[in-house]
Amino acid sequence: MVDADQTFVIVGGGLAGAKAAETLRSEGFTGRVILIGDERDHPYERPPLSKGYLTGTEARETVFVHEPAWYARAEVELHLGQPVTVVDREARTVRLGDGTTIRYDRLLLATGSEPRRLDIPGTGLAGVHHLRRLAHADRLRHVLASLGRDNGHLVIAGGGWIGLEVAAAARGYGAEVTVVESEPTPLHQVLGPELGQLFADLHTEHGVRFVFGARLTEIVGQDGMVLAVRTDDGEEHPAHAVLAAIGAAPRTALAEAAGLNLVDRAHGGGIAVDESLRTSDPDIFAAGDVAAAAHPLLHTRLRVEHWANALNGGPAAARAMLGQRVSYDRVPYFFSDQYDLGMEYSGWAPPGSYDQVVLRGDVGKRQFIAFWLKDRKVLAGMNVNVWDVTEPIQRLIRAQSPVDTDALGDPSVALESLI
Repeated sequence: MVDADQTFVIVGGGLAGAKAAETLRSEGFTGRVILIGDERDHPYERPPLSKGYLTGTEARETVFVHEPAWYARAEVELHLGQPVTVVDREARTVRLGDGTTIRYDRLLLATGSEPRRLDIPGTGLAGVHHLRRLAHADRLRHVLASLGRDNGHLVIAGGGWIGLEVAAAARGYGAEVTVVESEPTPLHQVLGPELGQLFADLHTEHGVRFVFGARLTEIVGQDGMVLAVRTDDGEEHPAHAVLAAIGAAPRTALAEAAGLNLVDRAHGGGIAVDESLRTSDPDIFAAGDVAAAAHPLLHTRLRVEHWANALNGGPAAARAMLGQRVSYDRVPYFFSDQYDLGMEYSGWAPPGSYDQVVLRGDVGKRQFIAFWLKDRKVLAGMNVNVWDVTEPIQRLIRAQSPVDTDALGDPSVALESLI
């Protein structure tokens, strides 16, 4: 049981933290709620940073989770622009960068992740960028517009979702784009070679150049400006700006220093939490990108970096903090928009986990659903320019029952009939 004398502290000013604060209030918690973020901006959502806000089709104010006045109305105390430097589990306090100490009864770590850095010469040049924070997107918008005006070249290291979405945005501004990817296709680890090639073809049709099977070895510059990049195949490629899009690492330093159980990087990293998002300390919880949760449906420990996990994980952690029974078993979900292609992906099918891919619809027209299966059981589904099918896809995944693969691939057979 909780009461008005208790203080719940949330470390992390992103979507997970903001939705956790909202849920505490909507569930009737009357104690203190303190949200601490190391950015000066109010909590915001990250998908627009590589989608609508980056392309210029969405205004800056649309990225925020709540309007600024909401926090005062909800009596959520904000400490923005202040990193937490220490979690003292024995004293049950957190210390901020300015020396302020705040006591907690329950603590939520929603510290998110940070871009992995290129470890090559030239990364200190002014034209080298990352995309994780709103300030990064502010800067990159201006860069892409400038490249478009001047026929400039953007080189993107990494052919994952962020890299491809930025490539699409850059082409929209008119910039020349080269994507350097060590795998044989973009999204190779997520989609496999066949569907990875679909995204390669999409971007090639829009003027993006790919360099597969290579890595950046050096960023060449002069007077602080980027001039070119070199790759380990011995080639040099023109560049006026470089985006490092080689993945993200969970921000676990606070948890590690506090002695909480972590997951090693080889298994995805993150703070180890149970199905209620509780850490090895019963009064500390973790949600969002940083949480490696024991997933009751998928029977594995899973760390998910996508928007839906923050949207749903923050509230789940808040309810667990309130003492409610929580079993966080959401099917992982994410979406992407690139040019005229929109897609949604539900499930979890890492390399080696599936033995069959079933396609339903017209792949040539890029209007189809792909299913990844193991022993005829659906592990994941991706709908491309086909809408309103996420619910049945997720129900197929949840059922964990063998399906008729011929019927699964037949658009005339309703998905609901296979569940």
